[in-house]
Amino acid sequence: MSIRDLLRGLPVFARPLPAFDPAGAPDDPHDLFAAWFAEAVGAGVVEPHAMTLSTVDADGLPDTRVLLLKEFDGRGWQFATDATSAKGRQVAANPAAALGFYWREQGRQVRVRGSVTALDRAAADGDFLARPVGARVASLASTQSAVLDDPADLERALAAAGQTVENDPGTVCAEHTVYAVTAVSVEFWQGDKERRHIRLRYRRDGDAWVRERLWP
Repeated sequence: MSIRDLLRGLPVFARPLPAFDPAGAPDDPHDLFAAWFAEAVGAGVVEPHAMTLSTVDADGLPDTRVLLLKEFDGRGWQFATDATSAKGRQVAANPAAALGFYWREQGRQVRVRGSVTALDRAAADGDFLARPVGARVASLASTQSAVLDDPADLERALAAAGQTVENDPGTVCAEHTVYAVTAVSVEFWQGDKERRHIRLRYRRDGDAWVRERLWP
């Protein structure tokens, strides 16, 4: 059987899906996101805080990866990384990004597009120290996205970073940075097995949000 045959035979949305009435949606997309996120958690969605972050590199090529939403408040959707990582360098050169959430169990997507801002040092240090010990050790040890010529180098770096954290649990990574995405567009997508997908886009217009129902 070919890959095409396998793909064509896979079921899509063959499960009960939640209802979504755009007419009853709030005026602000942040309120709808908070409601949908709470529903995703309540529905047992696996890792509902996992999101795809898309940026653009120096050559104009898009880049994408999955990471975790660290906070969501008046400053926007927040993620954390090393400022010297590929994504850190990309948003420094071009401070724009897109986020994608896919809650498979509910057949729901949320797409966010906007500008990226680095938050202050207090936010970065607070986020870093809130991480599990293993994650802090890994961050201190890693030169993220650099070529690893010898896996033994990683083991040595991890051992050294582990000793550093053990000696001083308050040690933080100087390059650890929290970024916030301030949206100019947020789309909510509810899947339907008959492909009558419901799409509601919020578009920023000055100080207000414009709500637009989109074709499936």
